[in-house]
Amino acid sequence: MCNKFFYVNLLFIFNLSLFHNVYAAETKKNNLPLKAVNLGNWLVTEGWMEPSLFDGIKNNDLLDGTHVQFMSVKLQKYLCAENGGGTIVVSNRTKAFHWETFRLWRVNETAFNLRVSNKQFVGLEDENGENNLVANLDSPGNKETFEIVRNDDDPNKVRIRAPNGLFLQAISETQVSTKTVYEESSWEDSDPSVFKMTVLTDTILKGEYQITNGYGPDKASKIMRDHWKTYITEEDFRFMSENGLNAVRIPVGWWIAKDPTPPKPFVGGSLKTLDNAFTWAHKYGMKVIVDLHAAPASQNGRAHSATRDGYREWGDSSISDTVATIDFLAQRYANRTSLIAIQLMNEPQGVDLGSLKKYYQAGYDAVRKYTSSAYVIMSNPLDRDSKVLLPFVRAFDRVVIDVHYYNLFSDQFSNMNVKQNIDYIKYHRASDLRSLTTSNGPLIFVGEWSGDWKVKNALKKDSQQFMKVQVEVYSRATFGWAYWAYKCDSNNWSLKWLLENNYVKL
Repeated sequence: MCNKFFYVNLLFIFNLSLFHNVYAAETKKNNLPLKAVNLGNWLVTEGWMEPSLFDGIKNNDLLDGTHVQFMSVKLQKYLCAENGGGTIVVSNRTKAFHWETFRLWRVNETAFNLRVSNKQFVGLEDENGENNLVANLDSPGNKETFEIVRNDDDPNKVRIRAPNGLFLQAISETQVSTKTVYEESSWEDSDPSVFKMTVLTDTILKGEYQITNGYGPDKASKIMRDHWKTYITEEDFRFMSENGLNAVRIPVGWWIAKDPTPPKPFVGGSLKTLDNAFTWAHKYGMKVIVDLHAAPASQNGRAHSATRDGYREWGDSSISDTVATIDFLAQRYANRTSLIAIQLMNEPQGVDLGSLKKYYQAGYDAVRKYTSSAYVIMSNPLDRDSKVLLPFVRAFDRVVIDVHYYNLFSDQFSNMNVKQNIDYIKYHRASDLRSLTTSNGPLIFVGEWSGDWKVKNALKKDSQQFMKVQVEVYSRATFGWAYWAYKCDSNNWSLKWLLENNYVKL
């Protein structure tokens, strides 16, 4: 009996040793855990990272998705879509809230569709010979397109030209129409066709949709191609490899699968740029994560998802198109030795968890059609517990869970000092990573983190310590980490600048 237990134990130790040897070999082959950086604002625009990209757009405070409010200067009352939409538009509110706010869909530099809070559009309704303003249309067309005419001396004083060529007028608190011709009117406050426009500047989106639609088809192609060619170059891959990085996470948008002629307003050419990235990565011994950062219909309503107007509309109806994008990327890059992983979606938020799991299953299957070796990364929903996907992913092989850690975007960090921020990383973040890491579970990836924080007037040594402790803690993630981002106009967000100025060593 003793001999039997001896041999059983010996077999167990042998198998365990074999597992660790295989794991160690695989880890070495794939450079795990990764020390990576996000190539943000390259193939998916994030205007906050390089605001000057938008400087050439006329009326660049009126981009797609911007929230605006209109107050009749004569009545001193705001336009309002009654009930948030579905009926008439009135001018009887003394204060502006959701029903008094319109989201712009930009048609050209001066013409727009107006979307109300229940997602319907404003248009004219001809009733008894009077064209009254209503908000009950599910999709816009020429009849729902309005021109915003700005006063030369005061751009926030405007007239709104309706589809019939006449200006809208606040006839009374309950009637907004084009009843009277006001083509040659003055800009006096007594004029019912004059409105004060308030642009809610904190709602201005600066993503891929805004920049391509903002410049329009004649200019956008050159602007974007010049940006792709110069923002990240082969020299950057050389710099990254020489400074301790062994991988890049490259955000892409769903329209890349439609290259070279993606649906408007997106422009072609990003696919060739991604091909170049794989070539450079191979040359300098780096791995590539292709990250679907912008999914069809937007998975979170944020500018970096290429949303048009800030609404998150990804759901079951978007799954097939999203899977098609993953299928395209997997087929194209499966045989590239630099490919280490495909990320199915970045930062889903507010999506149905059942729909997300359904998509993750289908996306995983799409990748596995072409490669058994590439990892499949599933992003944890931003609005869910970091462990919510753990039971689900146990059914898959070579799967990674992506979590993002920022000492930002939450009031809890507003009053933290240097030591409190560092302790939060050392204890809270480290504990979260430990809770995610299990012997038979998925690999864990800190896919985004940053040296930016809410500490005011921090000394260089404080920022160095903050960076150092994050590198130490996030290096315990079994798949590794990726800093956001490689380049940025804001220095704390630019790993290139931080490396060059001795804020961090990798």
